[in-house]
Amino acid sequence: MTNLTGRVALITGGGRGIGRAIAIGLSQAGAAVAINYLSRRDAAESTQHEIAATGGHAIAVQGDVSKAGDVERVVRSVEQGLGSVDILVNNAGMIRPQPLDEITLQDWDEVIAANLTSAFLCTQAVLPGMRKRHWGRIINIASLAAQTGGLVGPHYSAAKAGMLGLTHCYATLLVKEGITVNAICPALIETDMVRNNPRARPDLVPVGRFGTVEEHAEVAVMLARNGYMTGQTLNVNGGMYFS
Repeated sequence: MTNLTGRVALITGGGRGIGRAIAIGLSQAGAAVAINYLSRRDAAESTQHEIAATGGHAIAVQGDVSKAGDVERVVRSVEQGLGSVDILVNNAGMIRPQPLDEITLQDWDEVIAANLTSAFLCTQAVLPGMRKRHWGRIINIASLAAQTGGLVGPHYSAAKAGMLGLTHCYATLLVKEGITVNAICPALIETDMVRNNPRARPDLVPVGRFGTVEEHAEVAVMLARNGYMTGQTLNVNGGMYFS
């Protein structure tokens, strides 16, 4: 396993929930961390302060990573504040549960942009530096919905399934360059999104409980440290789907 001391990580949507836990986990593993957020500055700065309190180094960077101009600005800010990005965690996204006959083209475009286009834009933005250094880790946070369809809607499932396609393609194209690309498919991790969803119940999970954000973060940290695993989808789902 690779020591992450001296490495720089960018976690999109890193202020809350799974992203926050991954940011803290990567910091504990030695990385300097950039916490991207869209609107919840308070949450991002809270995560930043928690990392700083334990001796880590973190910055909070605002930006809508579904927009190319914002992505360029975010990456530039990270490079100026911490250095070139070695580890990218594409975690930012949105969930919009809707009845099938109420999903509009605008809903489709917005969900695809937030969950899938953002991952493409961020990956393209950090790849030149990774390829120059012959070292990089790209971790895409997908979903059980990519594998089973889920309950949110076709827009969300398609976006998350698209992330798995991105993972496979980038892993294939970059395998000789010291850059690994993997995906994690979580299900019913105990976040605000899950706690506030009346359809999300622990009895739906074979192990009988929600997952913790720390259990999810452990997998992300492992992928950041491992230089041999690439092109894989790791399932953190309490037994809801076997691959």
